[in-house]
Order: sequence, then C-alpha cells, then structure tokens
Amino acid sequence: MKENGKRFFQILFKHGIRMITLLLAVSVISFALISASPIDPVRQYILGLGSAVSPEQRAQIERYWGVNEQPVTRYLHWLADLLQGNFGESSLYRRPVAEVIGERFLNSLTLMLCAWILSGVIGFLMGCLMGLYKDRWPDRALKKICYLLSTVPTFWLGLLFLLVFAVWIPLFPIGFSAPVGLKSGEVTLWQKLHHLILPALTLSLTSFANVALHTRQKLVDVMGSEYVLFAKARGEGKWTILKRHGVRNVLLPAITLQFASFAELFGGSVMAENVFSYPGLGSAVSAAGLSGDVPLLLGITLFSTMFVCCGNLIANLLYGVVDPRIREVANE
Repeated sequence: MKENGKRFFQILFKHGIRMITLLLAVSVISFALISASPIDPVRQYILGLGSAVSPEQRAQIERYWGVNEQPVTRYLHWLADLLQGNFGESSLYRRPVAEVIGERFLNSLTLMLCAWILSGVIGFLMGCLMGLYKDRWPDRALKKICYLLSTVPTFWLGLLFLLVFAVWIPLFPIGFSAPVGLKSGEVTLWQKLHHLILPALTLSLTSFANVALHTRQKLVDVMGSEYVLFAKARGEGKWTILKRHGVRNVLLPAITLQFASFAELFGGSVMAENVFSYPGLGSAVSAAGLSGDVPLLLGITLFSTMFVCCGNLIANLLYGVVDPRIREVANE
C-alpha cells in the first residue's frame, strides 16, 4: 500500500511538472501571437467606452496597458500579475477576467458534463450492441452511424437541430441558457434543463463514436476468449455472458477513454455554445476574439489548457489502475 502511494505521488509530480511546463509554453506562444496580431487593445477599449477620448486620455490608457513597452517586458509584467492571481480586466465585460471565467465556466461545465455523460452512455451501449452482433446488420448500421456522426461538424448538427426541433417542431427554445427577460433567481431548474437539452445532445452526438468503436472492439475480443467459449458451452445466453463477463472487461477502458476526450469535448463546446447562444466559455472566447479583448483571450486560453491537462491526467491515472503494464511504463 505504501509503495502504491509513493508511486501515485511520483506520477502526479511528473504530470504536474509537465502541466506547468505546458502552461508556460502556451502562455508564451499565446502572448507572442496576440502581440503580433493587428489587434489594438487601446482602440477596442476606447470603442467600448462609447464616448470620445482626448489624446491625453489615450496616452494614459496606453501607459496603463503598457502598449509602448517591449513585448518581453509586457509579458513579464502580465506573468507576474498572473502568478499573484490577477488575470487582468476584461475590456468587453468591464469586469475582472477571473470573475468572467468563473461565471462562464460554471455554464460550460454544466453543458460539458451533461454531454460527457450522454456521450459515454450512448457510446458504451452502442459499442456493446455492435460487439454482440458482430458483422450482422445491427453492427453494420451502428458503425455507419458512428462514422457519419464523427465526421459531421458540431455547428452543422446544431443548426440542423435548431431548424427541426426549435423552428419546424417547436419543442425546445432557440437558444440561451434561460428564458429571455427573467432574472437569474426566477429561472426554475426545468427551464435551465429545457434550454440545455439541445446543445448537450448536439455535443454528445458528435463525440460518442470513439467510445462506441473502442467498446465494440474490446467486446469482440472478450467474446472470442476461451472463458466466454466455455460459458457458451455451459449453455449461458448471450446477454448473460455480456452481464457476467463483457461489461466488467470493457467498462473501465471505456471510462478512461471518455476522460481522455476532454480536449475534443471542450473544442466542440465552443461551436455548440455559439450556435445556441449559450453563455459559456466558448461564446465568451468568440466575443473576446471579435472585440479584441486581449486579457480575456489570454485568460481563457490558459484556463482551457489547464482544464484539458487535468482531464488527461485523470485519464492517465485511470489507465494505470486498469492496466498495471501502463503504470509500469509511466514510471520508467
């Protein structure tokens, strides 16, 4: 037990160093790209004020933003503030970046969590069906569905769902996370879920194929093993074998693969949130890019990188639990 705990902390420490290195590299590259871009943060800030600004006031704003300083100096100042927990102030929302990220992340986390659970359940069930009916019509039909949905862009599927289920058949609202005109305290849980169904379904249907195909292949291997052949010889039915032998062997690999899909899920949520006007990090980063909100862009970039790294870390730890051989390789 003590040896396992030591090994766990070694893996955690190693991945922590990698995460810090990656965050530092992402911060340098992101800052360099934004500095080289034609975005003028001072001009965007002045446009956001909605009033005329004198040359003296513009000079003060330039000094505040450090526009006249060298990029390296600006980066070091920004990094020093970042290490103190100061992400800067959003010129678009006129609020601290950390506050905007915290508020928007809760909405994005709700959307991604629902889509993550849906995609895992749908993918696992479809994978089990394909594995049980290998090379028969359910397997062939479901595989075609998996290949088709894995190639469909998230925004196209979202637009299709909006057209069908919000315009032609008005079962769901067109967008937003709550009815327009209501205060946050007046919105009921059902209203939030009602607005969440379409974007969560869109995001889940474009990300379940990997789990389904992986589960199918694992189950095919299990069904061809010797102990399953022995169970068939004893007269056990197909569903009994799946319950006793199949689910136990394919469930954990499917879960670990699902944890590893955080990056894909986060990227898809950006498209889904913009299609459905859902107030999450995806819509915030799009608005920040269009309005030239540099502090918010940098803050969301670093936060999303950390979020994806945490998901990959959990996946790696779960892989080590499922397969000791992977844990041994990770410790070398």
